[in-house]
Amino acid sequence: MNDLYIREINIDWSAVETTSYLREIPVLSSLDHLAFHRNITFFAGENGTGKSTLLEGIAVAAGFNAEGGTRNYAFSTYDDVSELSQAIQIIRGVRKLRFGYFLRAESFYNVASATMTLYNDDCTLPDYHAESHGESFLTFITRCDPNGLYLMDEPEAALSPQRQLTLLIHLMTMAKQGAQFIIATHSPILLGIPDAEILSFDGEKIHPVDYEETESYRITKLFVENRERILNELMKEE
Repeated sequence: MNDLYIREINIDWSAVETTSYLREIPVLSSLDHLAFHRNITFFAGENGTGKSTLLEGIAVAAGFNAEGGTRNYAFSTYDDVSELSQAIQIIRGVRKLRFGYFLRAESFYNVASATMTLYNDDCTLPDYHAESHGESFLTFITRCDPNGLYLMDEPEAALSPQRQLTLLIHLMTMAKQGAQFIIATHSPILLGIPDAEILSFDGEKIHPVDYEETESYRITKLFVENRERILNELMKEE
């Protein structure tokens, strides 16, 4: 039995305006249904292919604040949420969700500020602004409950390669305990988690790919193994 918190989603495109930019994103406009099969699912692909847009839509449809935080967070500093969340129907699993959060690297400062000023009445939470951006980001991420749903948009953006490895171990440990993660990422480190499902947004439809097929892995491997040749070729093009 699929005991994930989010088993699948359906998209009702009649709820999206005919003039919406969402219809101009090929991968999204062709998507009516998406099923999740693993505790860790990665959205991978080039910039502009719809990864973050779909992740945000799922997060908001699941009851999370659009800028990030738990389902109890209700702050807003800038309203630019797409209408996709209104068109998404979430098919949930049988387990009751105890905890979760939506985390975006680009708006983490706002989440940290809201956490300290609006949601820390008992003063038990750490002072995220007392740490570096990367350290506070990792501290927030690792405050997880195994019975939780976590959606992350490019968590590697604030983390060094070493800290990405720390996050990798944390994700694997939590997933084994029952947590579900849906993560949009370009990180060849995080994408290397065994048994995770990688969904590629490159092409006309979302499709599963192996780790070695991702552009993040292939380009990183090519550059590391052929750095001087590639740099010379790039300089010639300039």
